Amino acid sequence: MLAFRRTFGKVSHIRHQIVRLGKRRASGHSDHGHHGPEWNEPSGHLFGEKPLPPGQKRVKEDWENVWVYGMGGCFLLVTVFALYKPNTSIQSWALIEAQKKLDERGISLEYPHTERKW
Repeated sequence: MLAFRRTFGKVSHIRHQIVRLGKRRASGHSDHGHHGPEWNEPSGHLFGEKPLPPGQKRVKEDWENVWVYGMGGCFLLVTVFALYKPNTSIQSWALIEAQKKLDERGISLEYPHTERKW
């Protein structure tokens, strides 16, 4: 019984420390000094860029063209591959095999068209 109380007391102490640490992190405080917030305040501007004065043109960064053309090329390539990929489904294979067997036996699944007269 004494060993149980010692263990339970340690667990209770550890649980208390975890709860206290969670509250401290949730409130924005940490044990590593007092710095500013770890995230950027929302400015209301797209991607955090302030609008330029009228008449000025935005200068692109070096990586932007590479990203746009690289992603566009990849999407185009994937689309072409998806359109021209071979049909490997089991249903289409089975349909072809069934048609071969019916042709070998001389069975036709074409039925004459009859019009209804109401």
